[in-house]
Amino acid sequence: MEILSERQSKILERARESGRVEVEELSSRFTVSPQTIRKDLNELCDKQLLQRVHGGAIVGSGIENVSYEARRMLAPAAKKAIAISAAALIPDNSSLLLNIGTTTEQVAHSLNNHRGLLVITNNINTIEIMKHFPNIELIIAGGQVRRSDGGIVGVAAVDFINQFKVDYAVIGVSAIDEDGALLDYDFREVRVAQAIIKNARHVILVADAMKFERSAPIRIGHISQITTLVTDKGLPGKLQDICKIHNIGIVIAQP
Repeated sequence: MEILSERQSKILERARESGRVEVEELSSRFTVSPQTIRKDLNELCDKQLLQRVHGGAIVGSGIENVSYEARRMLAPAAKKAIAISAAALIPDNSSLLLNIGTTTEQVAHSLNNHRGLLVITNNINTIEIMKHFPNIELIIAGGQVRRSDGGIVGVAAVDFINQFKVDYAVIGVSAIDEDGALLDYDFREVRVAQAIIKNARHVILVADAMKFERSAPIRIGHISQITTLVTDKGLPGKLQDICKIHNIGIVIAQP
């Protein structure tokens, strides 16, 4: 077990709550110099608990994802705001594919007052959330259950999804590269996400700003395949240019 100072433990706790910490903000909060905070962050990164980015650090990146329960704790206010904005884009009496993800689960919560929806998902957690919604019909994909997050993945899930052509899809990803690549960690989930994108007329990508700074090893596709991006902050310049070139709608949700 890693031994952390009291300040480092509080920094890590704050990072897990918001997804990102800034040197200047931490320096002010703990009344220490920015150099001291940088040393703390470097030590936390050496222990692979955080990853350094310009001006601070973020939780989780590289080849291994943060645990699903930990991800549920990251940036909850931003995810909720994104989910409300995404749900507002989906009209009543439409069909919808939802994939695995803590933000897409928030979208599921936000669809509570919709009527006449047909929702197809490979996420057991989404079914648990929506099974009591009286005006929504639910269909769950078959396939291998990934115990870590309740996702249903693999060839059977892909084949199941390929039977449908829906009005909307709401997807989440683990990271968005500056060149527009959409990235994830598990090739089994990637294939399901690709099938969801292919079989939807309108694809809504929900991603908090932390996804612009993370990395992941497996390519799902490209942001040009997305119709609308819902996020909580402005996009990095290069990514914003790509979205403009491909006429991708951008919705900035306010927590």
